[in-house]
Amino acid sequence: MALVIMKQILDEATKSNYGVGAFNVNNMEQIQGIMKAAKEVQSPVIVQASRGALKYTSMYYIKHMVAAAVEDNPDIPIALHLDHGNSLQTCREAIALGFTSVMIDGSLKEDSKTPTTFDENVEITKAVVEYAHRFGVTVEGELGTLGGIEDGVGSGVVKLTDPGEAARFIKLTGVDALALAIGTSHGAYKFKAQPTLAMDIISAVKAKCPATPLVMHGSSSVPPELIDIINEYGGRLEHTMGVPISAIQEAIKLGVKKINVDTDGRLAMTGAIRKFFAENPSEFDPRTYFGAAREAVYRVVRGKMIDYGSAGHARDYGPISLEEAKMYYC
Repeated sequence: MALVIMKQILDEATKSNYGVGAFNVNNMEQIQGIMKAAKEVQSPVIVQASRGALKYTSMYYIKHMVAAAVEDNPDIPIALHLDHGNSLQTCREAIALGFTSVMIDGSLKEDSKTPTTFDENVEITKAVVEYAHRFGVTVEGELGTLGGIEDGVGSGVVKLTDPGEAARFIKLTGVDALALAIGTSHGAYKFKAQPTLAMDIISAVKAKCPATPLVMHGSSSVPPELIDIINEYGGRLEHTMGVPISAIQEAIKLGVKKINVDTDGRLAMTGAIRKFFAENPSEFDPRTYFGAAREAVYRVVRGKMIDYGSAGHARDYGPISLEEAKMYYC
């Protein structure tokens, strides 16, 4: 199976009303852990890389590591997605690398910090849609801004999505999926208490735009056991709370079909490596401690695939190629 367009993965999730995890990656061990989970529970998966990840890996490594994952898992639908693209040029580079999906974060200016106006967002998002669809590539847009900052992305200002604006935005831009601001937050330090998310926004947008899959950014749950492991073995992370699984499951029922997860994978790897070195102080072979980190990623991702409802759906459909997707957009 070749890489799958993200639109197909999300459309199929919409038909059967489950969510698909979109997991950020920076290295081979993360990809291997994610794919071990996907293969074991037979789940489609979205592997995504931020601009920071592409810089860290020198771009081409992500492309070829994901190509290896596709070759090693021919029965698993895999989309390769650019997370938080900040310009048309960034999206063009990802498409040239073979990404089957791109996100243009037109809610922020190119510095990824300064909020834009509605019209500015429409202008850049529409330009990316027109370019990407010529190649059959899926486009995700965003309306509203999240709290927190992660990987250098974020204004630190929360602006919840206006459902009426969302309907106009989708019509004006032609995006395939829309990320909403409903009160989630980037980074590990999301909330000091259990959050109350604006589920009414999801319902309202879905009522106005039933054919458009919706996306939750900043959706790591920050499990306390991961924080505890890190701190038990020398870390100094403060108490924090993420997005409860129950809230994500409610959002999935209302129309969210893509759930972005980054922080939980980072926490899992960090805790596993700290624990490994504490228990094996004479060890120096990277394969041993990165192997432990890979297993930690697998456990976290496996649980989310089950919780989101995507487990068991890997063989529901055959892949649509980018060539076939081009015809869809003509």
